[in-house]
Amino acid sequence: MTQPADPRHHYSHTKLLSEATAVPGTVDAVIVPTNRKVGFLQRAMRLAGDLDCLLIVLCSRWSHARPVLGAAAAAGVRAVAVDVPPRAGLPQLETDDLLDDTPFSGRTDTSMKRNIGLAVAHMMPDWRAVLFLDDDITVTADDVRGAAGLLADYAAVGLTNAGFPDNSVVCHANREVGGTQDTFIGGGALVVPARSRSYFPHVYNEDWFFLFEHVRDRRVAVTGRAEQKEYDPYRSAKRARRQEFGDCLAEGVFELLDDGRSLAEAGVDFWRDYLTRREAFIAGILDRTRHMPMPRAKRERAAAQAKRERMVAALTTAQASRAEITPKLCVRYLDAWQRDRLAWAAFLDRVPPLGDVQEALRHLSLHPVS
Repeated sequence: MTQPADPRHHYSHTKLLSEATAVPGTVDAVIVPTNRKVGFLQRAMRLAGDLDCLLIVLCSRWSHARPVLGAAAAAGVRAVAVDVPPRAGLPQLETDDLLDDTPFSGRTDTSMKRNIGLAVAHMMPDWRAVLFLDDDITVTADDVRGAAGLLADYAAVGLTNAGFPDNSVVCHANREVGGTQDTFIGGGALVVPARSRSYFPHVYNEDWFFLFEHVRDRRVAVTGRAEQKEYDPYRSAKRARRQEFGDCLAEGVFELLDDGRSLAEAGVDFWRDYLTRREAFIAGILDRTRHMPMPRAKRERAAAQAKRERMVAALTTAQASRAEITPKLCVRYLDAWQRDRLAWAAFLDRVPPLGDVQEALRHLSLHPVS
C-alpha cells in the first residue's frame, strides 16, 4: 500500500522536464560504456544496425574490444571499440581530487567513458547527435530518432524508463516499503548534441549533474520509452555506500530547482538542514523495512526475509555513509564542480576537429582495436 509522500523527500523531479512529441531526426553514433561480456551488447548492436549508425563501445573489466568488434562484424554493424584504461587523456578535475582518499571516491568508470564519448563527438565536425546507451537498456530506433529530432529545441532528450525503476538504493527501498517514489531520466538512454559542452562528474547521479544547467533552463525533454533490465539493488550494501554522497548532492540541488530556487542558495545552512532531513528519511524507511509483513508460505517467507535482511544492511550502510557527509564538503564539492564545468569547456575548445573516430580516440591517448 502506497503511503503519502514523505515531506522530507522530493519523490519526483519530472515537473522539471518537458514532455515533447517526437520529431524524426538522426543520430550519428550509439555510445555504450560497458564492463560486461560481449553478449550484453546484443541490444545495442541491433539498435545501431536499425539506426544505420556507428556503434562506439568503451570497454573495461570483463568487456574487451576485440571480441566486441568480432561480434559487430558478424552482425553487420559498423563499430569502433577500445579498451579503456584507468586514466585517459581527459583533464584532471577538482571534484576528482576532492574525493580522492575519502569514503566517497567512486570506483566505477562510467563517467569517464561517457566523457570520452562527449570528447570524441566534439571532434567529429559533421556529427549532429549521439545516443548514450547502457548495455542493460532496450530502446527502439523509432524512439531514438524521435528524440534526436527534438534537439532542434532542447539541449538533451531522455527516453522515459518503462522498465525496472532505476533509482538509488535508498529510493528503491522507499518504494519497496510503500513510499511514493518516481524515477528520472538518465545517461542510460539519453540523446545529446554532438557539440554538447556539459560533462559527467565522477560521482553517483553524474547524469543529473550533466543535465543540471539544461534542466534549470527548461531545455530538457522526455519522449519515447526505454526498458531498464531488472536488477537487485540490495545485492551488495557497498552499492549504497558508493551512492549516498552523490544521491544527497543530486537530490539536494534538484530540490532547489523544484522549489524555484538557485544553486547560490546551496550553502552550509541548506546542507545542514538537508542532511538532517535525509537522516530522518532513511531512518523512517529502515523502520518500515524492519516491520515489513512477511508471506505465510514457508518458501516465500524465507525469500522475503532474506531480501529484508539485504535491505536493512543496505540502508544501514547508507545511513552510516550519510553521517560522514558534512555540509562544508557539499559546498566545497559544488564549488569545485562549477570550476570543473569551465575547465571541461576549455578542454573542448582545445580538441581538434578530426573527423575520424579512431583518430579522435588516439588523441585521447586511447588505442582502438582495428
